Amino acid sequence: MERRAFLKGSLGLGAVAGLAALTGCGLTGNGAASGDDKTIKLIVTESAPYQEPTKLAQKALEADGWKVEVKYVTDIVQPNFAVANGEFDANYFQHASYLAQFTKDKNLAVEPAFYMYGSPGGVYSQKHKSIGDLPTGAKIAIPVDPSNNGRALAMLAKAGVLKVAEGKSVIHLSQNDILENPKKLTFVEVDQQSLSKTLPDVDAGFLFARLGAELGLTPEDALLFEKDAEALPFICLVAAKPGFSETEKGKALEKAYHSDEVSDWFKNYIGGVLPTPWDRDPAADRKVWDI
Repeated sequence: MERRAFLKGSLGLGAVAGLAALTGCGLTGNGAASGDDKTIKLIVTESAPYQEPTKLAQKALEADGWKVEVKYVTDIVQPNFAVANGEFDANYFQHASYLAQFTKDKNLAVEPAFYMYGSPGGVYSQKHKSIGDLPTGAKIAIPVDPSNNGRALAMLAKAGVLKVAEGKSVIHLSQNDILENPKKLTFVEVDQQSLSKTLPDVDAGFLFARLGAELGLTPEDALLFEKDAEALPFICLVAAKPGFSETEKGKALEKAYHSDEVSDWFKNYIGGVLPTPWDRDPAADRKVWDI
């Protein structure tokens, strides 16, 4: 999930200004989304891997007689509340780990409806050629939000640079779990969207594959990069209230988002670096996430 700015005390990274604008421009108080009409209401983050597939899905749905209302936002705190309270039928802005942790913390009844694209990440550097080149006291930028915070730590531990507590899911891993840090690495926690801007100022930093590609970096350029299984909890998805995926709306929405046109868009986007694991079942994967 590629976001804006972290809101202290929450899992979100939505900008405070964006949150204010969102709540002041009709995100609340517009009436509940109906489950039995021909209108589908979506709240979607305003960036390419979410916005462009949504436009294609909207076109397909409207051709099939649906009315589609989409609100594009930069905030990532309110969309789950907006779906939970029935204001929107579904949202598309987050990965599975974020959704699981956020709904647990906020006690919301929102769940995965279907997957959209994988969001693997890696540790990149504009100063060093290999992980072994990191100097003593090197500064490493990592995401501040809890659902992504441990990803770089897990890769560094696997590479032997750190020792962390055993048996802990990457979803829950944090700096508090570092047992040994022989190179005395220091970690700079920043919001997700700032990671690419921060990279020139640190020795290395975590980047989502998409953000790396926007800097002209490929997974092959990374000092460390997640394997498919390691990136499993971080597949971005469409989320809705329980049972939505089995409704007529839910099935129509999944069909539109999983169309050949959307598949082709992802294949052509930044060299096809984002996988589309549409054959995977989020409910079955949840058991593997250890949340």
